[in-house]
Amino acid sequence: MKQFKTILSGGGTGGHIFPALAIANALKSEKAHADILFVGANRRMEMKQVPKAGFPIQGLWISGFQRKLSIRNLMFPLKLIVSLCRSYFILKKFKPQIVIGTGGFASGPLLYMATRMNIPSLIQEQNALPGITNRLLGKHVHRICIAHKEAASFFPKHKTQITGNPLRAELIPFTLNTKEARKKMKLAQSKTTLLVVGGSLGSKRMNELMADHCNRITQMGVQIVWQCGSLYTKEFLPLQKNNIHVTPFIDDMTTAYAAADVIISRAGALAVSELCQVGKAVLFIPSPNVAENHQYKNAMAIANEAAAVVIEEKELEHRFQSEMDVLLTDVEWRAKLGKNIKKLAKPNATKSIVEQINALVND
Repeated sequence: MKQFKTILSGGGTGGHIFPALAIANALKSEKAHADILFVGANRRMEMKQVPKAGFPIQGLWISGFQRKLSIRNLMFPLKLIVSLCRSYFILKKFKPQIVIGTGGFASGPLLYMATRMNIPSLIQEQNALPGITNRLLGKHVHRICIAHKEAASFFPKHKTQITGNPLRAELIPFTLNTKEARKKMKLAQSKTTLLVVGGSLGSKRMNELMADHCNRITQMGVQIVWQCGSLYTKEFLPLQKNNIHVTPFIDDMTTAYAAADVIISRAGALAVSELCQVGKAVLFIPSPNVAENHQYKNAMAIANEAAAVVIEEKELEHRFQSEMDVLLTDVEWRAKLGKNIKKLAKPNATKSIVEQINALVND
């Protein structure tokens, strides 16, 4: 049986790595003879995460171009030339039938070189506002899979498909009920439950916000599950007490989502896609510390469908308390938001992307 040879590239952040891994696992599940290689950027998190997931990876000497004046930018042309040359030799040796990029530094030179060598190529864009790498690649690759309709205007229409973002397999289908989830997490069954997630490392601003409001919120008869992040454990773990459950990291996010009535979250692309699948009332607080404020664009793509509440960090002081109080007390409003955000879910995203991959290879 002929091997199905694929190279995937995406990294720098989990938002690029985990979609690539989801696609790789789907390909491996569908094709027992799949031979999959990853290409990442040296010293970035993909060089650890990908082998941990069971896939081989090779690294490129590449990093992003700094948007502010930096001496590191002087090295960028050299790194790009070296990475393009190394990409050529990786492609020549591995001989993939298709090359797939999910964004990040390494996918730029690799995907560009693949297009120059006339190897079928596909990119998957997670955000409503596409990243610079994917915007540049969109002119050259054969197929583009996007998660949000707002991203379509950045790419050639004839090769762009709305597929959604690949989700973790355990979220499809999302079937765990609230009662079972609260029992599993040792939470009170009858209390309104607020889940606060600022990312695996944590968000200083969101943690400070919860520290200011947690006692007032629990006095409303609400219990809080608060992921403070590994960077802020010492500072915020002491706030744990009855009805305030503080933890550095939540391993089982599926159960935590199921247990919640209201969720406060950043608006990274994968978080937004997961929360659409979960179908609960969500308050997004987009991180302002990201390229081109793309988290705000992700969140507003949902809010514009009357499916979530969005508060920017600069608005928290005068909007958070009133918006939060309505979410925690108005059951009908929560139900409406949950119903609307669920309509935006794309549970078959990974399957749709694999279909696009197969179509390209078989053209």
